[in-house]
Amino acid sequence: MSQNLSNVIKQAEQIILGKPLQIRFALACLLARGHLLIEDLPGVGKTTLAHVLAHTLGLQFQRIQFTSDLLPADILGVSVYQRPSADSISGEFKFHPGPIFAQMILADEINRATPKAQSALLEAMEEQQVTIEGKTRPLPSPFFVIATQNPAHQIGTFPLPESQLDRFLMRIQMGYPDARAERGLLSGVDRREIIAQLHPQMESSELLAMQKRVREVFVSPVLLDYVQAILRHTRESARYTHGLSPRAGLALLSAARAWSFLDGRNAVIPEDVQAVLPGVASHRLQAIGEYSKHNSDVLVRDLIEAVAIP
Repeated sequence: MSQNLSNVIKQAEQIILGKPLQIRFALACLLARGHLLIEDLPGVGKTTLAHVLAHTLGLQFQRIQFTSDLLPADILGVSVYQRPSADSISGEFKFHPGPIFAQMILADEINRATPKAQSALLEAMEEQQVTIEGKTRPLPSPFFVIATQNPAHQIGTFPLPESQLDRFLMRIQMGYPDARAERGLLSGVDRREIIAQLHPQMESSELLAMQKRVREVFVSPVLLDYVQAILRHTRESARYTHGLSPRAGLALLSAARAWSFLDGRNAVIPEDVQAVLPGVASHRLQAIGEYSKHNSDVLVRDLIEAVAIP
């Protein structure tokens, strides 16, 4: 691991107290060129984590507050008619980019917006471009979406469709802090004041170089057998409505490569796959029957135990 990446982790842990695993998941997701969904109750640090990563990594940042009246144009941008001027005898339409044209996007409370507004992110998250009025416009690089989501039982939420959920490489939960971390939050300086004083620990060019190195982390044929066995088990098991897709398998490999890179290794081991499986599979697997009573952590743990390492 480079010194700058170590500094990123150290600086983030000074703000997000007691959540080293969540910080690591978020960085692994970014290094794997994926997008992150954070689902939890309001007030546990979801938005703060996004702000910290943007400041620490030196990325151009935009926050979009998703509400029930949000329109796709509020995200993507809109063309506005410009009246004739001294330089032009005829008027013209000029495109005004929306907040999607940034390196890191915080889609705050994404499930409070209607499915129509949510769908505005689909092309951007999958292809790093948007098509507006028949013209395709590329998005900045790197491009990373962090979406926060309130629990589905809360009032005023719209469930994310499966096609939208599948665009997120990982889903994590922040959880309540332990007593020591919470005491530090209660007795310390306001987190917003500390974030405003953060200095970037790397440039975007270095982050892009790291993403390229992550893609070059070696995966052995035996490790591929293990990943395929996990995918096959979810498809054949009676516990799930449907198994993991090939895209989920690619996401699992990408996340495992990033996890290995964070450990300073140049080859993926089965423990890397097991470490990232909860973040990659929890929002893609839906249990049926009596198994639907189990939470996602239990289902993933059972999946790890059911598939033997080659």
